[in-house]
Amino acid sequence: MEVLIVGCGLTGSIIARFLAENLNKKVIIWDRRNHIGGNMYDYYDEHGILVHKYGPHTFHTKKKELYDYICKFAEWEDYKLTCMAQIDGKFTPTPFNFQTIDDFYSEEDANDLKNRIKKVFGGRKTATVIEVLNCDDEKIRKYGEFLFEKDYSLYTAKQWGISVKEVDPSILKRVPLRFSYDIGYFDDEYQVMPKTTYVDFFKNILNHKNIEVRLGIEALDYLKIDKVKRKILVNNKVVDFPVIYTGALDELFDTCYGKLPYRSLHFEWKYENIESKQDAPVVAYPQEDKFTRITEYKKLLKQEVKGTSYAVEYPLSYDEQGDMEPYYPVLTEKSMEKYNRYLDIANTINNLYLAGRLADFKYYNMDQALERALSLCKILKDELYYMKGSKN
Repeated sequence: MEVLIVGCGLTGSIIARFLAENLNKKVIIWDRRNHIGGNMYDYYDEHGILVHKYGPHTFHTKKKELYDYICKFAEWEDYKLTCMAQIDGKFTPTPFNFQTIDDFYSEEDANDLKNRIKKVFGGRKTATVIEVLNCDDEKIRKYGEFLFEKDYSLYTAKQWGISVKEVDPSILKRVPLRFSYDIGYFDDEYQVMPKTTYVDFFKNILNHKNIEVRLGIEALDYLKIDKVKRKILVNNKVVDFPVIYTGALDELFDTCYGKLPYRSLHFEWKYENIESKQDAPVVAYPQEDKFTRITEYKKLLKQEVKGTSYAVEYPLSYDEQGDMEPYYPVLTEKSMEKYNRYLDIANTINNLYLAGRLADFKYYNMDQALERALSLCKILKDELYYMKGSKN
């Protein structure tokens, strides 16, 4: 082989295609799962409903170049994801909007609050809950406190398994409040789903004579790091070809500085012979004791099928010894300090390249993962056989 890539998700697949097609490299991809596509993997269940094994995935981006890139490997349909949350027994849109105010306030108080928001925030379309919580207007601030108490704090604590005070503020800023009746989870210009499946999209990316995919391989059984000599070993032999690693960085280094914290998920799959389970494809349930949300898959690109399949999502701590997946890095000041210690070692190994949600220890959306992969492709093109300083 000329290049080894660990991980057959979006990041690894994009980089493999670039190396095979643009640099004419023979690439081997290892993945411990029995399928391609990483967390974007989808399949038809026993009821004929297309579901996403690892939670709902919709592609969205503001950048035309990223949209143009994915169009090289699949046909896409416009799809605007709508979501809701159940609060005090009522379903209301998320991101929260003026409908949310109408849902929980009297008509008089709702009109007063909306007018205050327009006055304080002017022509702004959104604000973060942190901004609303810190607003000088008492009634606006009370609205923020209501949402924080009933939704943000509860959902965040369940999702991340830590006090909301410990969570990186960027997490609370991910879902803003809308100052209008607009709906839709994202505002990006390009919001799409594949006309067929994500698996077909990946098959097209990987369909190249220079790419070989080997599934069911636990890479760390064969891939080791000599931390003293700063060398990569494959099957106990030092190798000098490039290794692109997209997995958890602490596990690559035998957790020598301790484990990095991740959150995992458990999906409880259910089917009911009913037309509809809930009013939106994805509904958050912040006040439920253990689960966070339910995804009803027939409503992701509406499927004309009998009955409905849905997944109830339970967040839990990640344990690499169990049958779990590390989904979300838990971003705290302490965890970032630990990650940077691992990164310092990685950056001294000349032929090791890192990219992806786990290797970068970042919360990526699909477009961000794609952009990160393409940025590494540029580095690989320029520096593939040169000593690297800190170029990951």
